[in-house]
Amino acid sequence: MRSEFLPFSPPDIGAEEIMEVTAALSSGWLTTGPRVKEFETVFANYLHAPAALAVSSATDAMLVGLAALGVGPGDEVITTTMTFCSTLHVIEHVGARPVLVDIQPDTLNIDPARIAAAVTPRTRAIMPVHLYGHPCDIDYIQDIADAHHLYVLEDAAHALPARFKGSTIGTLGTLTAFSFYATKNLTTGEGGMLTGDPSLIDLARIWSLHGMSRDAFKRYQAEGSWFYEVVLPGFKCNMTDLAAAIGLVQLHRLPELQARRRALVRRYNEAFAALPELELPTVRPDVEPAWHIYAVRLNLQRLTIDRARFINELKQRNIGASVHFIPNHLQPYYRDKYAYKPEDFPVAYREYQRLVSLPLSPAHSDTDIADVIAAVTDICTQYRR
Repeated sequence: MRSEFLPFSPPDIGAEEIMEVTAALSSGWLTTGPRVKEFETVFANYLHAPAALAVSSATDAMLVGLAALGVGPGDEVITTTMTFCSTLHVIEHVGARPVLVDIQPDTLNIDPARIAAAVTPRTRAIMPVHLYGHPCDIDYIQDIADAHHLYVLEDAAHALPARFKGSTIGTLGTLTAFSFYATKNLTTGEGGMLTGDPSLIDLARIWSLHGMSRDAFKRYQAEGSWFYEVVLPGFKCNMTDLAAAIGLVQLHRLPELQARRRALVRRYNEAFAALPELELPTVRPDVEPAWHIYAVRLNLQRLTIDRARFINELKQRNIGASVHFIPNHLQPYYRDKYAYKPEDFPVAYREYQRLVSLPLSPAHSDTDIADVIAAVTDICTQYRR
């Protein structure tokens, strides 16, 4: 058994990131400035996206994205119950209604057939979530959107640098939101990015900083002006140069970090294939997942313990684990406001009850992963029915 607790997903930060943050601190420019601009340009080029806007979180990327699309009171936005609450919160924040649908049993991504059935005259947009970094069926979703003249705003918080049929996520829908939270494949500590059409990104940029005209972004530079105009009731979502300094290094390192993730996933798959107590993650043949999260499902009929006990057994062996996610129709706010029952989304409800996310980070050593494998194998063997 490990002598120290293994964190679920520690960031992989090295000397180069620290050096760049120090350089940013020494530059005298801490908030949105030249490093943010460079990060936006390099990120868009990396994805082959037409334009990018750096913000303070993926939540804010989705928020300003919805605002730029004109989604508001009276509108409906279709999304999945199997996602973090922020996906739904931003829809509520702009005054629209989140319309939840169930998921596919293999990938746990939103079910496009259920999206089609949920469209009404009030539907304005679809927000698919690339859960765990496995891309949704964007072709199917885009066909639905095109047929009903809807926007597609992708929640790609898990999906950098995933690909769907050879195309990078971030280049397919109307707009795409990425997360750079501490646990993500690319981190800036806190942060996010919105990609899409330049005209929409320009509008989202205004929404992201108090609704001030674009000239306001340069007002503290030598060529800038003190004058600004507030043209929208905007938010405060801008990224700092300190965060962008980390992001620029992390983006340069992303191929290396992803190669490590894939190597760790291969080790998990090889080790767990022999355990009938586990159902391993699905990978469809036309995608390249980002492998943000390695989520297994317990075959509970083969175990004498439930999911809570399984996670507790991992904790007793000094292994961190989590669950992604508690479906939002079970959360008190959404359950009570929209009168949801657990069985309203039967696939999500069933699969949620057997999900366990195992440690996965490029910062984990081979010994760390061996410890996880040993712990999981021991629990499955000890509590095998």
